[in-house]
Amino acid sequence: MVGPRGAGWVAAGLLLRAGACYCIYRLTRGRQRDDGELGMRPSKSAEDLTDGSYDDVLNAAQLQKLLYLLESTEDPVIIERALITLGNNAAFSVNQAIIRELGGIPIVGNKINHSNQSIKEKALNALNNLSVNVENQIKIKIYINQVCEDVFSGPLNSAVQLAGLRLLTNMTVTNDHQHMLHSYITDLFQVLLTGNGNTKVQVLKLLLNLSENPAMTEGLLHAQVDWSFLSLYDSHLAKEILLRVLTLFQNINNCLKIEGHLAVQPVFTEGSLFFLLHGEECAQKIKALVNHHDAEVKEKILTIIPKI
Repeated sequence: MVGPRGAGWVAAGLLLRAGACYCIYRLTRGRQRDDGELGMRPSKSAEDLTDGSYDDVLNAAQLQKLLYLLESTEDPVIIERALITLGNNAAFSVNQAIIRELGGIPIVGNKINHSNQSIKEKALNALNNLSVNVENQIKIKIYINQVCEDVFSGPLNSAVQLAGLRLLTNMTVTNDHQHMLHSYITDLFQVLLTGNGNTKVQVLKLLLNLSENPAMTEGLLHAQVDWSFLSLYDSHLAKEILLRVLTLFQNINNCLKIEGHLAVQPVFTEGSLFFLLHGEECAQKIKALVNHHDAEVKEKILTIIPKI
């Protein structure tokens, strides 16, 4: 049994313990409050990752959240924002592989069929960044025919057309998938001749990829091309266009001279690219550029003229 004095000591001990617990509680609460004031934030939701305020490169878990959101939502605003975020993150090589491994390429690829043109453009931009990875190209190639149809049937000089051309250009950097564009070569030249400056440059980048591959030479030369193509060799044209059409001429000629290539001369019809490039008017236009004011153009001409 505890006497009065012992009871006093017990009461004092309880008060000290209670005080210590309260101090720990206050310390913990204060630390939590201070952490909040210092900007420590909880884990981002999938929609938060698309609001434009999150600048960090996403990790695998966040990318998985984003892909689930993209697959499950029908809100066009969220879809577009998610595609922009994915596209930005696909610019990093590590994320190109992660997105593929998470099954993200088909999720993004399905959006190129969306009726909303802005969503279609953002999906093409995301695929374009993903296509830098060679392994990703194996999965992306199934969309090439659809992209070609959109590029050649959609509005001229549109954002969708340019995004599609950029993707096709990336997909043809190597020879692996170039044959898939064989039936669209004439369409490419049509867009080249009717498009504005930006469209012309993008089409020429794609044609230059094809022109470096001897296996594509015959298809290029068979393409039916309007005579206005020769106006691309006029001296007043922008340097970025002029240099590329000269390189196109040079690449095709080089491929023709590769040992054993086109040993049996095919029959090219009138109106084909072959007739334009090997006609007198084309030769005269190229020779006239020898006095061009730009040093790069002049240098290119000097390498071409001996081969005409």
